[in-house]
Amino acid sequence: MDETCVNVKRLEENEEQCTDEDKTAQDKVEEQLISSNGHSSKPWQQSRSRIRECVLYVKKVLVSFARMEWYCYALLGIITALMSFFMDMTVAKLLNAHQWLYGCLKGHHLLQFLCWTLYPACLCALSTSFAHSICPFSAGSGVPEARAILLGIDMPDYLSLSNLFAKLFGLICTLASGSTVFLGKVGPFVHLSIMVGAFMSRLHDSCRGGKQRAAKGEMLVVASAVGVASCFGAPVSGVLFSIEVMGTHYSVRDYCPCFFAAACGAITFRLLSVCSRDQETIQALFKTSFSSDLPYQPFEIFIFALLGLFCSILSCIYLFCHRWALRFVKTNKPISRLLATEKALYSAIVAFLLGCFTFYHSAGHFIAAELTMKQLLTSLLDSTSWYTVSQNASALPEPQKTFWQAWNPPGKSYFQTLGFFIIAKVGLLVVACTLPLPAGYFMPVFVYGAAVGRLVGEGTAYLLSDGISSAESLINPGGYALAGAAAFSGAVTHTLSPALLALEMTGQCSHAVPSLVATLVSNAVARAKHRPSFYDGISLIKQLPHLPSLIRACPKLANVQIKQFVIPAGVVLERTETLTSLQRILNDSTDNEFPVVDSHDSPILLGTINKSQLWEGLQQHGNEGLCKQLEDVCSIQPVRLQLTTESTVKQAHCIMSVTGEQRVFITESGRLCGVITWKEMKKIIEEMAKEV
Repeated sequence: MDETCVNVKRLEENEEQCTDEDKTAQDKVEEQLISSNGHSSKPWQQSRSRIRECVLYVKKVLVSFARMEWYCYALLGIITALMSFFMDMTVAKLLNAHQWLYGCLKGHHLLQFLCWTLYPACLCALSTSFAHSICPFSAGSGVPEARAILLGIDMPDYLSLSNLFAKLFGLICTLASGSTVFLGKVGPFVHLSIMVGAFMSRLHDSCRGGKQRAAKGEMLVVASAVGVASCFGAPVSGVLFSIEVMGTHYSVRDYCPCFFAAACGAITFRLLSVCSRDQETIQALFKTSFSSDLPYQPFEIFIFALLGLFCSILSCIYLFCHRWALRFVKTNKPISRLLATEKALYSAIVAFLLGCFTFYHSAGHFIAAELTMKQLLTSLLDSTSWYTVSQNASALPEPQKTFWQAWNPPGKSYFQTLGFFIIAKVGLLVVACTLPLPAGYFMPVFVYGAAVGRLVGEGTAYLLSDGISSAESLINPGGYALAGAAAFSGAVTHTLSPALLALEMTGQCSHAVPSLVATLVSNAVARAKHRPSFYDGISLIKQLPHLPSLIRACPKLANVQIKQFVIPAGVVLERTETLTSLQRILNDSTDNEFPVVDSHDSPILLGTINKSQLWEGLQQHGNEGLCKQLEDVCSIQPVRLQLTTESTVKQAHCIMSVTGEQRVFITESGRLCGVITWKEMKKIIEEMAKEV
């Protein structure tokens, strides 16, 4: 790409200059409206003018401290945290109602069975019907679609207000289904945060008097970080999530806004928990009590690495089963016909079957099905070895005793329960992922990884019951659960942010190195041979125009050259073009920018010229005679961005997505061959998605 020329700095300076001019013009218009005393048909004209004056004064005061977008970032974090808190509160009340009703029916197995199965079935059917009747795009995680939007793909329906309300209500119903369906919150909530970010972007642009920015705006990148931060009160891992998962090319200028907005969201979320008396003070979401004096022995690092290897193997099995299930549902005629006509019925049937399996008197007592997802994670992260607990379980306080009874039912050991949980939850989670409703898939795999780590930790604690070197160096199975959760979720998503998220959620920095080692090992194996991640697999199944996912699935696409997709450049001006021909071209053409070449016989690209410059030049030199040429009338601007015919589609897509250019000139040895527009680029990627 020898002739590639990207002047990003000049583009940013031009955008800032245009924005400042638009802002000044807007302020002048507002001042004229305030000072105008003309007759108007609107009532209370004087009061309206005073209110407008006050608003403008407040705006000037705020802008004097910081730019307006920083207030939008703070407001974005606060609004998203409020949504997260009230959603959790509503879901908790619905889950408590289900548990209360189930407890009232104790001793009546049939009624308990109906309560256990019909409650989540009705909620899943309600979530599906509500989501698809209002906005069909609200089903699923939303993260793969959001990634495509951040790359510049126009998908306005996914950012609409109707989609926001449909996804919000549907997600509440999904989460209220509990551990029967075993689905999470993170992915859809990140999508909700991005929708709020799109609204804040429009609000910011209206305040500054500019046009609405594209969906790949800075506010949407910030919103993706805020979504994770507001879910767990973890701002640092939220920013890392936005870098790893959401963005293919991360701009450094988004770094500070992401941290600022994520911090606002995390602080608001934790303060709301304190105000509601859920917590006594600002603390970690999942409290743990790991020993910081001797958290682990050096020998255990090797065991943590083996845990990462084990998690990577399980993640490959899970991802294969997940993609197979999605293809099966899509290609199987009876199921696809049912999904096309009766989505709510399909969700109710699947949720009912999941409830039948997880019912306590069937197989539920083997997988601790009566515990919620939060209780499951809390019990798995307990630092006390269950082997030690089994020696004197009657002395356990609540709720540890309830957790122990769930994992150690009568007649079964906790090793059998953990093993059956790991085997059964793969199939249950794969089936649940086919439900056409708003749902997240990160927390289920996070809890699953914690169970894998707990099994390894309990096995190590059983084999080394007297400690490694002394009685004071006992094995901490909770540390293995923490590392397993980070390793498995990191392997599924091909990211390292779960390692940091696990530390922020639990407040445990003592196991930072083991968690990172396990996550690195699991990622190394999971990424081998260009295996797609969880989100890449969904993008491929849905045929979303997300080029990085396509290249991971088919590496040959990275070498596809751009020359086979070049289209004509339209009107091309010669350097010696006369004013007569220029007048005719301006009257007939609708282009705003024209490429200028040396001559049509030797089309060496010299630069470009704007339509407004041509009109201005014609007006100034029109009376001096029509014999003047183009180079005498206007100055030719250098080309901001051009590619050669040997450039690849991947290179062109990267440059256009970073710079925001809508059109790129393609040259060969300096000769103009044509152009590639962003619209054409999207068509190319869509065709690639269909082929893959």
